[in-house]
Amino acid sequence: MNRVGLATIAREWGRLGCIGFGGPPAHIALLRDLCVHRRKWLSEKEFEDGIAVTNLLPGPASTQLAILCAWRLRGAGGALVGGFCFIVPGLVLILALAALFLSAHPPLWVLGAAAGAGAAVPAVAAHAAWGLIPGSWKRVGAGRSARIRWCGYVLVGAVAAAVTGPWLVVVLVVAGLVEVAVRVPSGRAQAVLPVLALPAAVGGLPAVAWVAAKVGALSYGGGFVIIPMMQHDAVTTYGWMTDAQFLDAVALGQITPGPVVQTVAVVGYAAAGLGGGLLAAFVAFAPSFAMIILGGPRLERLRDNAKAQAFLTGAGAAAIGAIAGTTLPLTAALHTPWQYGLLAAAALWLLALRRGVVTALVGAGVIGALITLAG
Repeated sequence: MNRVGLATIAREWGRLGCIGFGGPPAHIALLRDLCVHRRKWLSEKEFEDGIAVTNLLPGPASTQLAILCAWRLRGAGGALVGGFCFIVPGLVLILALAALFLSAHPPLWVLGAAAGAGAAVPAVAAHAAWGLIPGSWKRVGAGRSARIRWCGYVLVGAVAAAVTGPWLVVVLVVAGLVEVAVRVPSGRAQAVLPVLALPAAVGGLPAVAWVAAKVGALSYGGGFVIIPMMQHDAVTTYGWMTDAQFLDAVALGQITPGPVVQTVAVVGYAAAGLGGGLLAAFVAFAPSFAMIILGGPRLERLRDNAKAQAFLTGAGAAAIGAIAGTTLPLTAALHTPWQYGLLAAAALWLLALRRGVVTALVGAGVIGALITLAG
């Protein structure tokens, strides 16, 4: 383990937290440039192993990679400092924006910008799902039956995201366990209790913590996987937000630096103010810190664990379908004709022209603000 000063880790990881726009691909590129190319703290193989391991864990993978890299440089202290400095800049920004967007009387241009950026969110979800397909398809292998199962997992995940809300978690777990049973018939796939799929029986801060726990522990395949479940809890079960406000929250999670999972902080803010936002962020990210710090060297063994690989193949394919299926409830939340026009433009920008997510959301927000002011 390299011994790098905590002050250095705080400075470098904090810088990444400030400039980490663009989601996991951008975060991975920034971490690679820092740890492998510029500072040479880690070898290319060590870094690739880190990517492989964190992709096998539930939760925000790029954040876990940032924590893991810092852990390799300075142990538990490095993991805590690096992860904290990576997360906090985006968290501060997203909570400040939440206070503006969710205020009792936000300016007219703010409402327009929120409606515009929210209109682009379904296209962003479709773009995220499309980007995950090549890696997941490669993991399946060449067998015809395996590929048929993969298509089935994707289809079931899409249907679950579109119609079942909180029970999406059960679908992801079952898809993973089915693939374990098929690929590792000699091993017994341990049943995973789907209790996290159930809504909490109480409201207030305990409910905020419950929703955040599900987000932090079950976001296989990227932050968009937990969008249907979070939307059901925030809008339908507890009534903390409207559909339009939830779209705003997802957009804020995309345009701010850091992990998309920070969307849950906006939900927490809507439920219980600043304390709710901070609690939601703490609970959502705590599992990532725990898995890296407590797992330590044992995490490397996951790469060669047949059950872990099989589970991720099934659950990952269902997650892709879930992300794609998310586009339906997100599109249904749009409420004005011009938003559908912006959605079509965003889809063209992202899927046909292959341009960036941040530019799509910011551009849609600017257009939305101008349309609202002109009207």
